[in-house]
Amino acid sequence: MQKVTQKEEVPKIFADVKEMEITRAIANEFHSVLVDRADSDVIIIGAGPAGLTASKELAIMGFKTLVIEQNNYLGGGYWLGGYMMNPVTVREPAQKVWDELGIPYKKVSEGLYLTPGPHAVSKLIAAACDAGVKFLNLTKFDDLVLKNGRVGGVVVNWMPVSALPRNITCVDPVALESKMVIDASGHDSVAVKRLVDRKLVEWKGMDPMWVDDGENKVVYKTGEVYPGLVVAGMSVTETYGIARMGPTYGSMLLSGKKAADVTAAKIKELRR
Repeated sequence: MQKVTQKEEVPKIFADVKEMEITRAIANEFHSVLVDRADSDVIIIGAGPAGLTASKELAIMGFKTLVIEQNNYLGGGYWLGGYMMNPVTVREPAQKVWDELGIPYKKVSEGLYLTPGPHAVSKLIAAACDAGVKFLNLTKFDDLVLKNGRVGGVVVNWMPVSALPRNITCVDPVALESKMVIDASGHDSVAVKRLVDRKLVEWKGMDPMWVDDGENKVVYKTGEVYPGLVVAGMSVTETYGIARMGPTYGSMLLSGKKAADVTAAKIKELRR
């Protein structure tokens, strides 16, 4: 029979905090964000490079900004460059965005720059948080709030609800209102497709790869596709039938910046 040994005494390191205090702290903070951002200036769908960039820029301008993200992590495909390799590239002049964020990088060839994806995305996430952006992770876009011919917010639900069989549960979503919505949901272009379903917007789907043509057109076509709804990043590619650009992210960053400028201008028009 094994002998029971006396419990080992170890030095005290951490403060005495009850389990229920931790639970309350998490729940209170989460619900304070949900209550406050149920009425936002801007709601951004998707926390990839375009959505994060747009959110940071808008928050710096002083707009109350909320990002909803269906994954439990932020950053989208910006963690990886391509083919499960994590170096990411941008073409000039997008490296200037990395300069703003203090991201170290190297020049690979004339006009082409490279940095580790985890470094780039973590800096961008931190910059958005520092600017005052709030996030709801594991939150899935369900539909749009649509009033008087204008987008006025989003309808959302817990991401895990979408995995439950319909025959055993039906969990109603909730609505979050905003003056403007940015669809930065990538290839899914979820908000645009809701309008397509209602025959309010056309959607073409992405063309084959052509980096130069694709990146230029993504930035050029970033803008309002329906009153109250702006498209950014790969949502632009899918909406307008633009060529894909693969594992280079300059157009995503510059599209996010342009989306922020367009959105800010639209909000100012509404306030007049």
